[in-house]
Amino acid sequence: MNARSFRVVVAVAGRRALAEPGGLLVTGGFYLVVVATVSSLWRAASSANQGGVAGYSAAALTWYIAASEAATVSLNVRLIEDVGNQIGSGAVAVELLRPASVLGIRMSAEVGRALPRLVVCMAAGATLCTLLVGGPPDAVAVALAVPALVLAIICNLLAQHAFAAISFWIRDARSAWFLYQKFVFIVGGMLLPLEVLPDGLEAVAKALPFMAMAYVPGRLAAGHLEPELLLVQLAWLGVLGGLAAAAFAAGERRRQVLGG
Repeated sequence: MNARSFRVVVAVAGRRALAEPGGLLVTGGFYLVVVATVSSLWRAASSANQGGVAGYSAAALTWYIAASEAATVSLNVRLIEDVGNQIGSGAVAVELLRPASVLGIRMSAEVGRALPRLVVCMAAGATLCTLLVGGPPDAVAVALAVPALVLAIICNLLAQHAFAAISFWIRDARSAWFLYQKFVFIVGGMLLPLEVLPDGLEAVAKALPFMAMAYVPGRLAAGHLEPELLLVQLAWLGVLGGLAAAAFAAGERRRQVLGG
């Protein structure tokens, strides 16, 4: 399949998501509750710390949480487990018979489903932040956060498929899903800016791919004009894409050897 075919899959999946407004409303409502709750905790911490935490003002922390949560709430949080179940049931084995990249088709469909949710979350988050703390700390930086959010969900989806491929060898992927989510929550920067972590852990977190999935759009939305972060995301996108493709190719070879 060519690039146009994958774009068609993205568009079809996106239209299906838009055809279910109830699901989008639930996603948006859940997102607002999470952002309002977590950002209020950070604003309280900022007030108790003379107006700032690790170089972030109360307003910057609010915009950070809005972006970092949008990057993750837009996705199917149990995707690893779902893909693992499909591998275990043989559904993926059937897809492997098609003359097309299984990973490419699945990635295109997931991106298509995530984009409408991402738009809803971005609109809801920007409105909530403006009402709570005013406009973004830096207009150019928050504009860069938009492509960073798209890159974040692609990196996240690729990593989830790479993790899910463990089900070609181990039937139950729930442990991989549990471990992966904790990585994104903490060292990915979903719940807190990485600068809040101890120096050693901060350095490790910034060297891992999870930072590309929540921290980068959060950092930009918080007003830090660091366009080089987009290049970091692109680099991790290439690495994660290679890992996911290699994992699925190895899984396919295992299926063939076992006759599955």
